[in-house]
Amino acid sequence: MQNSGINILKTEILSDDWYTLRKITYAYYHNDGSIQKVSREAYDRGNGATILLYNNESKTVILTSQFRLPTFINGNKSGMLIEACAGLLDDENPEDCIRRETEEETGYKVTGVRKIFEAYMSPGSVTELVHFFVAEYAKDMKVTAGGGVQEEQEHIEVLELGMEEAYNMIASAEIRDAKTIILLQYMKLNF
Repeated sequence: MQNSGINILKTEILSDDWYTLRKITYAYYHNDGSIQKVSREAYDRGNGATILLYNNESKTVILTSQFRLPTFINGNKSGMLIEACAGLLDDENPEDCIRRETEEETGYKVTGVRKIFEAYMSPGSVTELVHFFVAEYAKDMKVTAGGGVQEEQEHIEVLELGMEEAYNMIASAEIRDAKTIILLQYMKLNF
């Protein structure tokens, strides 16, 4: 398989438990004609979607808080992370996925979901492409308590915060999740 001066030489599956970790050896063809043999690991967890729920009238946003093991083992003492609602696409299209995830995690059944862009979040090691959305919410859109799906072992707290309060939580390091920071910066520039 050749693409942009890349030839995949070998692919090994190192782990296929929760998601798939592969070791890939490839030839990289430089513009000067030299060839470099490189081995890298890539973690494939599928693609995802995330959304910022906002209410321009009350100047609030809906975020979530949940335990994230990787942050805990990397120094986050509580392991809790404040985040925008998000989920993996599995076999869904991004908009259907984020509507479902929004209802499961936050309890809001939103309309008017708008895609704003997509981005690779950690392209040096993770294959995931995240689709970013925004949607306005209102109190009458709340159809369940939210909190996640029990069979997925989700224990999610739903947070309603002032827009400025949430944005300021980036500087205070209370919000350290990249997708949430990006969405809050988008909010600051556009709402």
